Amino acid sequence: MISLKNKLLKKLIIILILLSSLVFLFFNENGIIKYLKTKSELKYLDQELRKTSEKVKALEKEIDSLKTSKAKIERVAREKFHMMKKNEKVFKIEEK
Repeated sequence: MISLKNKLLKKLIIILILLSSLVFLFFNENGIIKYLKTKSELKYLDQELRKTSEKVKALEKEIDSLKTSKAKIERVAREKFHMMKKNEKVFKIEEK
């Protein structure tokens, strides 16, 4: 009778130790849940970095083209800043 109680008590202690270990692994400050959250955040930040790098490259190309092409400068001046040459008439078309 005592040996059966001892075996049951040992099994219960082992189960409690395993459960507490699992809880510790999942919910401590450096646990699996924190790891998965950090991994997801890293993936998001990598995507944002890639997008930003592409934008920087596009802007650098735009800067280079503005430095070398007078036609490009003229087009930007007309489109963005509504500039025109002397004695030139501009027609503005409004959509309704």
